[in-house]
This record gives sequence, structure tokens and C-alpha cells, in this order.
Amino acid sequence: MIKVSTKGRYGLRAMLEIAKNHGKRAVLLKDIAKNQGISEKYLSHIIPQLRSHGLIKANRGAKGGYMLTRPPNKITLREIVEALEGPLWLVECVGAPDVCPMSNSCKTRNIWKRLSQVLLKELENISLADLLKAEVKDGENYQ
Repeated sequence: MIKVSTKGRYGLRAMLEIAKNHGKRAVLLKDIAKNQGISEKYLSHIIPQLRSHGLIKANRGAKGGYMLTRPPNKITLREIVEALEGPLWLVECVGAPDVCPMSNSCKTRNIWKRLSQVLLKELENISLADLLKAEVKDGENYQ
């Protein structure tokens, strides 16, 4: 069910911060925290999920830090949010029909399913590169 938590919002901001440096350098956790106004401790709980879903990798040593595993235009908002929040459905029965005995005959389930699909498609159509372009173009901070 969809409710983007602080973890999802902060995770997206962390990914955006890492994306800003794609192809240049790895980004330290402390720099992500400072630049995005997020506590290092909180980020240290988010970063492992992003790594386990193959979105970022860690480099150790003097030039250590975090880097994207793919170019920013190949990572979608859907991937990031689902990595941190789980499946994205407007109502639980869309993704797990067994939770409700009415799922098979429910008159409203199909509309929730259609709306969920629209949201998922939109999130799939927005990449980190799109956010980077918007940030430069609009001067927005995405906080």
C-alpha cells in the first residue's frame, strides 16, 4: 500500500545527491547527510537497502564512498521508492487479493488497480537524470 515515508523521501534525496556526482567521484555518507540535511545515523539505515537492491555500490579506501551502479537515466523513481517502501499499491487488495474475501467481486478494486498502474507508470517514466535536469532548470531543492 502506498504511503511514502521519511525513509522513501530521504532515500530519494540521497540517490539524487549521489547522482549529482555520477562519473566524477564517490560520495561520502557524511557529505550526503550534510548536503541534504539528513542525519548520518538515519542514512546509515537507508543506504544498505539501496545497495541490496543494486542501485548503489560502495567503494572503500581513500576515494571511498557511494556511487550509482547505473547511469542516472537508467534508474527510475519506482525502483528507488519500491526498494525502500516495498510494493506500491493504493490499496492492499490490489497487490494481495487474498487479504480481502471481497476481492474477486469488489466493484471498487478495479479502479484502485487502474489508478495504481497509472502511478507506477509515472514513477517508471521519471529517472534520476530527469530530477537532476529539473533541479538545475527550476532551481528546486526536492526536499
